[in-house]
Amino acid sequence: MENVKTARSTLQLGKRSPVAFSGVLKLFKQSVVLIALILLWEIAPRTGLVDAAFFPAFSEVIRALWSLIISGELFTHFLASIIRSFSGFALALIIAIPLGLLIGWYPLARQLLNPVLELFRNTAALALLPVFMLLLGIGETSKIAIVLFACTWPILLNTIAAVGNVDPLLIKAARSMNIKSFTLFLKVILPASVPTIFTGIRMAGTGAILVLIAAEMVGAKEGLGYLITYSQYNFQIPQMYAGILTIALLGLIINQGLSMLERKFSKWKQQVNE
Repeated sequence: MENVKTARSTLQLGKRSPVAFSGVLKLFKQSVVLIALILLWEIAPRTGLVDAAFFPAFSEVIRALWSLIISGELFTHFLASIIRSFSGFALALIIAIPLGLLIGWYPLARQLLNPVLELFRNTAALALLPVFMLLLGIGETSKIAIVLFACTWPILLNTIAAVGNVDPLLIKAARSMNIKSFTLFLKVILPASVPTIFTGIRMAGTGAILVLIAAEMVGAKEGLGYLITYSQYNFQIPQMYAGILTIALLGLIINQGLSMLERKFSKWKQQVNE
């Protein structure tokens, strides 16, 4: 019996090891370029390839980042930026998704509003930053408003496109079953639109951070954008790069979080593909 159990355990281990090796190999492939860039970042200033005064080694940036964390300064700036970006992003979701669904569902509304939508879509949010500051001041309202403006258009336009691009055969099949319009919209149109809507949401999530950082560089007393500008003016270069690194990590976290939500709300699509 013991020999049989040993053979079974060996067989199971043999089955698991290829899976484990595959996971390690995948992780290595995903991280090898990043590790190489970090090594280059560390070596280049130390060997004189770049000026260490303007491009410090990666280890110095990490030390500056750790100092900001220990002092609590990074948390203060991080929290200010998160509150501003989340407020504008949440307002954009509340406004753009319902409006996009309505415009996409009614062809007449799409035809009437399309020229205006195209105009605002091609207007850079940062170009309107002086206008927002003149109208709303340099306080929190103008920063949230610029984030709201930047996030609204990707979500709105992708929502309109999502509703308009639903497979007509799917709609005909549902209507052949005498389904009411509201039920058709709720049970067929909306679920089929989710993947494209989330594409716009992910674009808006990334844009919210980028636009806010630029706004904070112009007029703010706290925030990650202010931290970077303040560090540059005071020649605290490692601290400046620490702020930039924090923004990159924040963008990565936001993108991964939205990707997880997209997979959760699009389970039906994954099941169909399987």
